Amino acid sequence: MDLENKVVIITGAGSGIGAATAKLFGRHGAIVVASDINLENAQNVADVIKEAGGTAAAAKTDVTKFEEVQSLIADTVKDYKRLDVMVNNAGIGGANQKKTAEHTHEDWHKVIAVNQTGVFYCMQVALQQMMKQEYGTIVNVASLAGLKASGNNLSYSASKFAVVGMTKSAALEYGHKNIRINAVCPGYTHSALLDQLLSARDDMEELLKRYIPMRRFGEADEIAEAICWLASENSKFMTGQTITVDGGTSL
Repeated sequence: MDLENKVVIITGAGSGIGAATAKLFGRHGAIVVASDINLENAQNVADVIKEAGGTAAAAKTDVTKFEEVQSLIADTVKDYKRLDVMVNNAGIGGANQKKTAEHTHEDWHKVIAVNQTGVFYCMQVALQQMMKQEYGTIVNVASLAGLKASGNNLSYSASKFAVVGMTKSAALEYGHKNIRINAVCPGYTHSALLDQLLSARDDMEELLKRYIPMRRFGEADEIAEAICWLASENSKFMTGQTITVDGGTSL
């Protein structure tokens, strides 16, 4: 994958899929801005990239705050003169696993703010910069829960369906501007979100694996490979698409 010297921002880069993606971009020679609401975690990821000989910086960003998103992208452009790739990965799950009638309003507002509004803010500001440059690539991290029903998980499912929709709508709008926008839809992947889900009941791991033809959970590195490929020139005729990386769960 040709990612050498591409300037890349990754939100939610402090752990899980975001951290794996940041490190993989770094190994491919990209200039990485690891953004996370937890600055210490983001800095740790940036340090790993730099220790391996790469170029990276850390930034504290709450994607639910438009001004912080503006600052993240403005500071990146100030430091590196451009923004080649925006990876919108920051996301959370609800604290409670409840059916729709019992779904808490607190969970709804928190999840939508990060997973949906946060992606919108990041896309909007990144697109404004990419329009000036007359090129760019955006990769949104959605979910299998954005493609099929997901019980006891309404806010998360709604937010991820929205990410898929926003990806397609924006890709339609900006394809003629040399800006590509695609999404990755991971299935059950080792992460803090999966750990939270597994803690809901003792037999959850066994139950979930029954629905995965490959009979295992995904690894963050495997999702990172798909994200980096979509960001590279290897996928230069793809836009508005979703790549499902789920071990066959959607089958």
